[in-house]
Amino acid sequence: MPDTTTGPTTGPTTGPTTGATTGPTTGAAAGPAPAPVGRRERKKAATRQAIADAALRLFLERGYDEVGIREIADAADVSTTTLFKHFPVKEALVFDEDSDQETRLLAAVRERPEGQSIPGALREHALTTRLAAADGDAAFTAFADLVAGTPALRDHAQKMWLRHTAALAKAIAEESGLAADDPVCAALAHFALEAPRAAHAHDNPREAIIRAFDLLEHGWNALAQK
Repeated sequence: MPDTTTGPTTGPTTGPTTGATTGPTTGAAAGPAPAPVGRRERKKAATRQAIADAALRLFLERGYDEVGIREIADAADVSTTTLFKHFPVKEALVFDEDSDQETRLLAAVRERPEGQSIPGALREHALTTRLAAADGDAAFTAFADLVAGTPALRDHAQKMWLRHTAALAKAIAEESGLAADDPVCAALAHFALEAPRAAHAHDNPREAIIRAFDLLEHGWNALAQK
């Protein structure tokens, strides 16, 4: 089961990177209704989605490296200039720039159950958001396999996760009572985000992730006892 990192840019198959389903937004506690999206914004969103859908379909059919940018533009009935306005690099065609990704990552630390360690919370987050379940959605599994089998996509996905290292280190420091600039917080954040990538090549990635976080857990506990 590969490291899925982020969901595809296409619509219904977001896979395990999505957060828990929330309830309806109606009721007194709900905030003000969002401003209606204008026609121009809707058209831009539809164009972006059409490009992403065409790209993923071609990538799944023929392989990422076998498909050119012009082919994708033609399939989406747009110019290459328009394509690059929405997706500045080819890898971005595959991944959704998930604005909630960091929020969910930090919540895993800040909202962990009482008694659960920080490495334990990060382990659970990795297991539920960065692995495709064996019995999961077939379309998402195909997407995950595409990423796992394409070095350029694996690298891009990992870069997207590592963007959150500093924010995660800060959350770890706040939750543990350590100084914001304590290097152990930065180290735990970095290795927690790297561990799922290191596990992707193993026959049993889930077990590999658990073992990697066991190591982080033991080191963290040893530090806490000093």
